[in-house]
Amino acid sequence: MSALVIRELHELGELEKVSALFEQIWGAEPGASPMGVEQMRALSHAGNYVAGASTDGRLTGASVAFFAAPVGQVLHSHVTGALPGHAAGLALKFHQRDWALARGLSRITWTYDPLVRRNAHFNLTKLGARPVEYLPCFYGAMDDAINGGDDTDRALCAWDLSHPVAVSAAAGAPHAAPLPADAVTALAVREGRPALGSQDASTLLVEVPPDIEGMRRTDPGAAKEWRLAMREVLGGLLAEGARVTGFHQRAAYVVERATTA
Repeated sequence: MSALVIRELHELGELEKVSALFEQIWGAEPGASPMGVEQMRALSHAGNYVAGASTDGRLTGASVAFFAAPVGQVLHSHVTGALPGHAAGLALKFHQRDWALARGLSRITWTYDPLVRRNAHFNLTKLGARPVEYLPCFYGAMDDAINGGDDTDRALCAWDLSHPVAVSAAAGAPHAAPLPADAVTALAVREGRPALGSQDASTLLVEVPPDIEGMRRTDPGAAKEWRLAMREVLGGLLAEGARVTGFHQRAAYVVERATTA
């Protein structure tokens, strides 16, 4: 296998390559990268995290993060992108984790689209992070190839770096979400469309469509239905204090409802 090398980036030429890589990954027009060279240069110079992953000298992934509140505790990872087939995304996140721990930080946060199955599986199972807040239309309208003009609802993900699940994931043991026998499906995939179910249980499953990005191109009406349904169900549960505890069989959030004494 080719060697993957990860290191911090500072020079303008390196950052220009990162910007071009992000344009390629997001399908953005030239000059419309989700993170510009000037911003990365400023963040890097100020001591924030800007790193790239290279395979045989070719840039295959990059990540940009900055210090966040509470001061001295949190790093916010704003953009991470990687080409498929190199395991660069996972390696970058664990490099970022080591970087944060070396600076005395205890948590990394980032946002992701809760309708994208592979991202949910990556964040919750491979890393041991957890969605803690639902943010409707967080970035406004975005017309790149990934977002396709859909509302940019995001889940704020929190990665508590010393939590046993995160520590196990860093050691190569992904988290398998336990599922009680009495779990109830609160949102299901039915012939591609969202179907609301019961929320009358302490453990709920919130299913995610197999390919929301493809659906945005082929059936934007169904994609919009999914956006609104996920906002109502997962967003509503998080707002009332429920906790997401895992992602079951690469297909559904496992949600534990808050209990009252």
